[in-house]
Amino acid sequence: MRDLAYLKLLAREYPNIRAASSEIINMKAICGLPKGTEYFFSDLHGEYEAFIHLLRSSSGIIREKIKETFGHIISQEDEIRLANLIYYPDRILSQLRQAGELTEDWQKIAIYRLVQICKEVSSKYTRSKVRKKMPAEFAYIIDELLHVDYNDENKKVYYSEIIHTIIDIHVADSFIIALCRLIQNLTIDNLHIIGDIFDRGPRADIIMEELMHFHDVDIQWGNHDISWMGAATGNPACICNVLRIAISYNGFDVLEDGYGINIRPLSMFAARLYKDDPCTRFMPHILDENIYDAVDPGLAAKMHKAIAMMQFKMEGQIILRHPEYGMESRILLKAIDFEKGTVRIGGKEYQLLDTNFPTVDPADPLKLSQEEEELLHTLTLSFCHSALLHRHIKFLYSNGGMYKCCNSNLLYHGCIPMREDGRFDELVIDGQAYKGKALMDFIDGQVQNAYFLEKGTPEKEKSCDFMWYLWCGSKSPVFGKDKMATFENYFLAEPELKKERMNPYYRLSVQEEHCDRILEEFGFSTAGSHIINGHVPVKIKDGETPVKAGGKLFIIDGGLSKAYQGKTGIAGYTLIFNSRHLALAEHKPFDPSQELTPRVSIVEKMRKRIRVADTDEGRELAGRIEDLKELLEAYRKGVLKERFQQRRGI
Repeated sequence: MRDLAYLKLLAREYPNIRAASSEIINMKAICGLPKGTEYFFSDLHGEYEAFIHLLRSSSGIIREKIKETFGHIISQEDEIRLANLIYYPDRILSQLRQAGELTEDWQKIAIYRLVQICKEVSSKYTRSKVRKKMPAEFAYIIDELLHVDYNDENKKVYYSEIIHTIIDIHVADSFIIALCRLIQNLTIDNLHIIGDIFDRGPRADIIMEELMHFHDVDIQWGNHDISWMGAATGNPACICNVLRIAISYNGFDVLEDGYGINIRPLSMFAARLYKDDPCTRFMPHILDENIYDAVDPGLAAKMHKAIAMMQFKMEGQIILRHPEYGMESRILLKAIDFEKGTVRIGGKEYQLLDTNFPTVDPADPLKLSQEEEELLHTLTLSFCHSALLHRHIKFLYSNGGMYKCCNSNLLYHGCIPMREDGRFDELVIDGQAYKGKALMDFIDGQVQNAYFLEKGTPEKEKSCDFMWYLWCGSKSPVFGKDKMATFENYFLAEPELKKERMNPYYRLSVQEEHCDRILEEFGFSTAGSHIINGHVPVKIKDGETPVKAGGKLFIIDGGLSKAYQGKTGIAGYTLIFNSRHLALAEHKPFDPSQELTPRVSIVEKMRKRIRVADTDEGRELAGRIEDLKELLEAYRKGVLKERFQQRRGI
């Protein structure tokens, strides 16, 4: 018999044979249900409108459910209207009200259709699980309507009165909204975000809010997420990097309106310092217009250059503190000949395209000027005191990690660093070498330390510096390139110097044998398991495919970010894993004025329908069932005494 102390604790929840038996029956029944549908997204990059549409539409699957449920009963136009109602119920109801079309007849039809769709998407869940996802104020009513038998004459009046009363007491709008949100929640059982929520797009903060309200989500950190997490720890190089990227993509709304980062001191500093400098090399990419904080592109360019120079200085200081990073060649400010206007890289001199460096002291190029020090102090305080930013960062910590093992799938953002011969590459820190899974676990610990250790301790400072290394270090799994060629892109014309060479992982992982080695490293069987990652956009227009290594590797960065859509030819992927198959939804660029149904293709059919018993959840349930069986035995043998709730007299 198992540890008696453990069984006593279990007995508090299941105090008698009847309670324990009932739970065993319940869990055994759950194990027989089809597994829930998992959705995988990658590289959201602040594209909140497109992502929220994909989330609410379940990447087009809700539209498919409408078609399956109603077939040819309703027109295609009505299908689209019903789909849009489910995606954006508040907006559609407001539009109908303004147009005078929100009639009682419309409400009756809408409720009926929504109930039918809700029945369809809830059919593979227990009634208990569905009830838990229902809004409390309508749970009883929805539960009744979901189990209507329209052939039962005794119940027809009953159900008719429910609908009539909902409309009569003017709660139809609220009820319709509740049904729509329930449909959304039931269609996606688990949500996996394979990194890079932040940067480039306009409002990563809105995406974070959406994720925080989702019922079951996990996040595998990407290098852009790590950079923001590093900024939240107060790392000055990460703070400069976050500001530089946001400014370079005209992302003032996310900084000021989203997170309340005060960048006015930076704008004043840059306007004064670069007054007569057009900063041509630093003009921002304007993919999205700011709504709240419009900044003149000329001033944005000056701010961009000012913060970039501060970043290069702070990065150089980190590199000097950590020779173990092996990045001395990246301190390019020290390689500049300021008189000649050249920089020495790899033993050769190259002419700089911009030679105006008013804040750089040639005798000590990595030293901040007094004004820069004051400015960086002000910016750091702004990041450290942003309540919303830290709320979001804590969510990234509580729901995130470097990787996740889930239902025979290994999820991580970038790569497992490898050598040319296929062996795992090592990162040596404090004399200890880490590679493969051990490297990922070590990094996970360092990321935790950077945020949660006590401020001012040497361990915290070292971990904070390491956050910057993860952003751009050659052996960082979330970066996976030989260098971050930021300086070269700003100041040099030679294309060869701007190339960022990918880690051998990206060439080797397309072969099954190397995928198998990675899967085995993380404890997976090589049969039926997959690796799912993002980070590198898949160029469909050039003939690339997201499915590699004989179906063992999925790279699902298809270009949700507008910055990449010209390269990929599409607007992102969703990988969908239900009980019958793995499917890829291929998306078109988001246009709120159009109904954009993605192209969904099945990439792998399951040999048999996957039940909950076959999943990680099922294995946990099996363990709990065994525990409860032990508890039953303890009750029956008298080792533990049953407890029964006493009925109170009147």
